[in-house]
Amino acid sequence: MNRLRAYAAALACVALVGATSTQLDSEYVLQRYMLAIETLPTPKAVIFTYSISQAGPNNIEQRHRIYRSGMSVRDETISVDGEFVSHKSVRFYHREDRYSVSRFAPRTDAYELLFLTTVNNGHHLDYVYEATPLSHPTGAWVDRLTIDGVRYLPRVVRFHSVGPAARGTAVIQFAPFGRYWMPVAAQASALVNGKPARERITWGDYRFPDYLPPSTFQAPEPLPQVTLPPT
Repeated sequence: MNRLRAYAAALACVALVGATSTQLDSEYVLQRYMLAIETLPTPKAVIFTYSISQAGPNNIEQRHRIYRSGMSVRDETISVDGEFVSHKSVRFYHREDRYSVSRFAPRTDAYELLFLTTVNNGHHLDYVYEATPLSHPTGAWVDRLTIDGVRYLPRVVRFHSVGPAARGTAVIQFAPFGRYWMPVAAQASALVNGKPARERITWGDYRFPDYLPPSTFQAPEPLPQVTLPPT
């Protein structure tokens, strides 16, 4: 694994130096894509903000600050409906990152990826593929993938989801932040219990500390109740 990571790092350096608008072979891009997915580092700790806007059966406008270390999550609500929250709500979770690139990136052992076209992304080309599940999809499945032409990681993923009470389509976008690859925006439209709904999420303000203390993920102890003597 260490040798594989070293090889991927060397390829990444070559790509950064030699990135041009010259179109590469689509199969070569897929090979680089699979290697990049398998060797992509996960931050040990991350702090970021995200804003969520929902319109439909439930209308929501909120901004949150997230602290994550492994499966431990601290979620602070910063604002609601555009108003700053003076006494912010803090919640704690123990769960996987639902928006990590590894959860959305289609693999070639589960999808057929058919090259469609290239799109210009500044000084280099990105590569667009149609994704077709190799088995009957259930729950959620990808149908379009755009691969970044420098890092060979998913730049844009379009997918469908179907549940007992909802079905819809969504697009999620990723971007580089140092050595990491993180979500920056997502948009979804769906029918929820037969009613239209829309959602938009944006992420930003990423920081990657080496360490977050355990107290970050612990609710403060309540102050002891003081019983006043009778007067």
